[in-house]
Amino acid sequence: MSADLLYGEVEEDLRGTVRRVLRDRCDSSAVLARCESEEPYDFALWRTLAGDLGVATLPVPEESGGAGASARELAVVAEEIGRAVAPVPFLGTVLATSALSAAGPANKELIAEIGAGSRIATVAIGLTTAPSAPLTPSVRVENDTLTGSVRAVVDLEAADTVLVPASTPGGVALFRVDVSSPGVTCTPVTSLDLTRRIGTLELSGAPAHEVSSDGEAVLRHALRIAAGVLASEQTGLAQHCLDSTVEYVLTRYQFGRQVGSFQAVKHRLADLWSGLSTARATARNAADALSGRSEADTAETDPAETELAVALAQAYCSDLAVRAAEDSLQLHGGIGMTWEHPVHLYLGRAKSAQLAFGTAERHRARIAELTGLPPA
Repeated sequence: MSADLLYGEVEEDLRGTVRRVLRDRCDSSAVLARCESEEPYDFALWRTLAGDLGVATLPVPEESGGAGASARELAVVAEEIGRAVAPVPFLGTVLATSALSAAGPANKELIAEIGAGSRIATVAIGLTTAPSAPLTPSVRVENDTLTGSVRAVVDLEAADTVLVPASTPGGVALFRVDVSSPGVTCTPVTSLDLTRRIGTLELSGAPAHEVSSDGEAVLRHALRIAAGVLASEQTGLAQHCLDSTVEYVLTRYQFGRQVGSFQAVKHRLADLWSGLSTARATARNAADALSGRSEADTAETDPAETELAVALAQAYCSDLAVRAAEDSLQLHGGIGMTWEHPVHLYLGRAKSAQLAFGTAERHRARIAELTGLPPA
């Protein structure tokens, strides 16, 4: 398997467009102010990203209502989302569109609405669920309605539609639920990440429409893509933390010298740069594997190779992002400890993402299983 880790011209053009929009509409002061408001999500920004730029359905095939791109382009968008800690329902959308795409072209109309930004969807599965974890839905089907609850659902607060996995006599199936329907209750939950909310979904006889009878396969596909894309978001977050810290230590003086001229600071930033280079390589490898671009091993012909690439990316990038945010906070000194400085937004996003779709330890254990290594 030979992965192409370089960014193509189309990917760089996409990055430039997304970065300009986020720079103009999503500066750190605006993000912080929104986090303290009653509307933490920037829906106008999301409509621009989804409807005008088409980022919501990038990897969805054209016959299913998407842009027909790949996970590589989606990963580039994720890097920029992470760099700006943009308060948009990106991760929930990745889960939903991946699930709907895997479920078949019958969901073309819903995918088109999500792609236009007129509808926001997520998947009712705990945010900490790993792609390889046992899937035991806490929702059941009763008289053609759904009853049960799901905790830690990402972007639930912003969603109009939720895709709910439920236990049926034939196994796990996936159902579509509108949050405005009777019997549906969405309760926000305070989390570490102020820019990406989670919530608890409670269903009591809620009307639903079946999306797929093979819910387990669809969910594993969606979780695998979301976990791989999240690694790129974590890489973008870490890159911003490094860039902003370097800029700060070159302008901050202590004892008549630039803080960045002290050897201990140099070593710390050099170590972070080295780790970030590895993180980008593993994240790009995961995106390339998910796109199925390699000739010998694709997601369809060898899913174990793709799963291994995603596990490697998550095992490394999730911890690296936290270290980058922690180093950024500490090297910013006293100003980094204040609420007015945005570094805490990056630390909150990094810590929350560190638990998303399985911890690094869980992914390392999965790597051992996939490669035949003895357990630690």
